[in-house]
Amino acid sequence: MAGRRVIGDGRYVLDRHPIGKGGMGEVYFGRDTRLERDVAVKFIRFPDGEPDEELIRRFTRESRMAARLEHPGVPAVYDVGTDGARPYLVMQRVRGVTVADLIVEHEPLPIGWAAAVAAQTCAVLSAAHQTSLVHRDLKPGNLMLTPDGTVLVLDFGLAVAMDLPEQSRITRTGQPLGTPAYMAPEQVQDNKSSPRSDLYSLGCTLHEMLTGRQVFAGGSNFSVMERHLREEPMPTGELRADVPPELDQLVRHLLAKSPADRPPDAEAVFGRLLPFVTDLTELPGMVNPPVLPNHVRMYARVLSRVFPPKESSDSTSVHRAEKQEDASTASPVRKTDVGRAMRASEVSDPSGTRGRDTSGAYPRSWIENPHLAGDTSWGSTESDPPRPERPTPVVESRENLDDKLAAVTELFASSDYRGAAPGYRELAEQFDRVGGRLDDALECLRREAVCLGLVGELDAAMHRLTELLVRERAELQPDDPRPLDLRRQLGLLQRGAGREEAARATFRTLLSDLVRIHGAGHPEVARARRLLMPQPDADDTTSRRDS
Repeated sequence: MAGRRVIGDGRYVLDRHPIGKGGMGEVYFGRDTRLERDVAVKFIRFPDGEPDEELIRRFTRESRMAARLEHPGVPAVYDVGTDGARPYLVMQRVRGVTVADLIVEHEPLPIGWAAAVAAQTCAVLSAAHQTSLVHRDLKPGNLMLTPDGTVLVLDFGLAVAMDLPEQSRITRTGQPLGTPAYMAPEQVQDNKSSPRSDLYSLGCTLHEMLTGRQVFAGGSNFSVMERHLREEPMPTGELRADVPPELDQLVRHLLAKSPADRPPDAEAVFGRLLPFVTDLTELPGMVNPPVLPNHVRMYARVLSRVFPPKESSDSTSVHRAEKQEDASTASPVRKTDVGRAMRASEVSDPSGTRGRDTSGAYPRSWIENPHLAGDTSWGSTESDPPRPERPTPVVESRENLDDKLAAVTELFASSDYRGAAPGYRELAEQFDRVGGRLDDALECLRREAVCLGLVGELDAAMHRLTELLVRERAELQPDDPRPLDLRRQLGLLQRGAGREEAARATFRTLLSDLVRIHGAGHPEVARARRLLMPQPDADDTTSRRDS
């Protein structure tokens, strides 16, 4: 045991190096010396090296959630403890290969295996959703295929418990939770998740298993999330000729922009996947061949004979799922449904930039969500913290500035918004000094405001946007779309901060200018009018599980 870490009063002996690190934790393989079994131990990882009460609350929440979800497709939780100031979670050690690695090895997967992985995932989601848990970060990297063919869903670390009273406080961290390539539009836009958000992520994963490529890709997290909001995915049938039309249609339903347009629940998706779980051919090195004894398959074979289905059960389940889906979309429109439809339509192309390169764009809704505020009190912009005096600036070369921009953007991508905000501010000033980089300077100032919003400093964010709006009006053409979009952002931020009257005043002047520029029948005018519609009740919106 020389050099190996021992925790839990000598009970757990860990490997020297972690097997992986994530946004809020790192995982080690180890051995439970008391029960003589292999385990995986997850620690909180404090980004700044200092204990963070918010991260500790989230980690404690994960432990409770993971422990309450008992299912063969979820690793078991064995123990919790603290090593020094760092809490840890002891879990079942899972052996297998992630579906992300499986896709790399086999891109794309055989139809039967893609359906089998998705169907098993639906079984886990069904159990989680029935206990009011939403995974929130479903993706190929969080699905493990074991040698017996079982799929386990890993890492409920971002899970939302819809019936826990502390949920609203925990999610007010200012962080967009999830992985950009697999986030549902409502997660990107409003930082809200529901069971149907998990179904969207499952659709992204199924699309990738069938085609070998992500639904949306881009040069940055910002552009990927923007595409989830704005673009329709390419059908799997156009990327792979042997995808059955019914399976392609299921993927399209799962990837619907509005939650109300997706299948009603995981059970309905399971029923539509089951007919395609056929021809599960050998996956060398991934799944043990049938010549080897397998106790899990033996067990499952008996269970499959409990209340055996009739010959036509698969098609019946499909029809039942389709009827449920039809019924869900035919229900009367409620106030919260109108609110969600408004939010979905607002992001279709507010700045008129369709066709323009948006690789540096950011999900504007990150500063629209009132839950980004944490416990911030809404004061005047005088609360904006003073900035320290800086020495006389040095003019950087253009190449150095581009390198610095890449470094600051990497901080943003890693969720270090407090570190990125001053970096963007300084870069904006330096872009101004070198000349000829006006667009870069303005974009950096926009991103600084985004960072401030993400850490809950909404007053400072609104102050920055107001400053930027004055500058854009002075330096850009009168009808440039950027000041118009910035005014929309300012109004949405005012609304998120609870300043509804100020928001409506901003939207009214924006609407007037859009009518003048585009005419009354233009789509941008219609979107601006929707911003002036009555807003749904926040409590009603967050309380619904299927929103």
